[in-house]
Amino acid sequence: MTPEFEWPFFLWGFPLIPCLVAGYLWMIRRPVRRVVAYPDVAVLAAAVGQGSRIRRHIPAAGFLLGLAAVVAALARPIFPIPVPADRSAIMLAIDVSGSMRSDDIVPSRLEAAKRAARAFVNDLSAQVRVGLVTFGGYATLVVPPGTDHGRVLQALDGLTFIRRTAIGEGLLEAVVALPGRVRPLPDGTLPPMPPGPKSPGIVILLSDGRSNTGIDSVRAAEIARLQEVTVYTVGVGSKEYRPGAYMIGGLLDDIELQAVARAGGGTYFHASSADGLRDVYRRLARMVGWERRPDEVSGVFAFVGALALTASLAAARLLTYPLGI
Repeated sequence: MTPEFEWPFFLWGFPLIPCLVAGYLWMIRRPVRRVVAYPDVAVLAAAVGQGSRIRRHIPAAGFLLGLAAVVAALARPIFPIPVPADRSAIMLAIDVSGSMRSDDIVPSRLEAAKRAARAFVNDLSAQVRVGLVTFGGYATLVVPPGTDHGRVLQALDGLTFIRRTAIGEGLLEAVVALPGRVRPLPDGTLPPMPPGPKSPGIVILLSDGRSNTGIDSVRAAEIARLQEVTVYTVGVGSKEYRPGAYMIGGLLDDIELQAVARAGGGTYFHASSADGLRDVYRRLARMVGWERRPDEVSGVFAFVGALALTASLAAARLLTYPLGI
């Protein structure tokens, strides 16, 4: 992470620091020209006992550190700082088809998904917009993207099952709900999009199987990418049979979900347990809920410089007069 500088010509002050170090070393090594004729031996012994060879260099080190920080502050450094992604809009798309009743993930795939989604929403900053879409054989916009996270949490509690699975329809409905995005025409082409820059759009789609109705999911992901929307997919369920588990529709089939993530420019995640699913959503919250923005941090360097210079003066006073005399 390389910083940038608004006024880089001030960085020429840094070569001054090695010169000061060289001058300091010369001064402490130069021969002593004067001696004390009749020292107070008791006071001298007490003074020597208070310090060490390392301690006597503390004021100089603090001064040089402060000077370096001041030079950096004058150059006005700019670093990418993690901040809430308040310019982004995030849509959760959750599969509510009958196979989500399966209890290979305790207490069921859907209940685990709801709990993980709640944790995801709670981990987001209050400024981040988030919405919810559910899909089975058809897709429903439950909550449009907004900063009222309580609406999403309340809606998650009321999710019910519907028949069949239409991953593409769920993805498309989530994309259309994002600000500045449009629904494709019947022939599959996109109508003219609203002018101006678009806020970053993100869809996190969770499912446990393949589509069996609706628009092709990979095509929906391609439409999302054309509209500058990144698609992440989460496959929930076991890839092998578990004794005693009640499973509808068989094992998790994540081939389609992987293809959707690739087409949508995102990443595929798999969770085979409730704890694993919560971990996936926490990771996603860190990935999409925060972004790095360039910000000037000269104030931080100025504060460090002032603190170091003040500390060096205090240390010099204490080390010069260790007995308070």
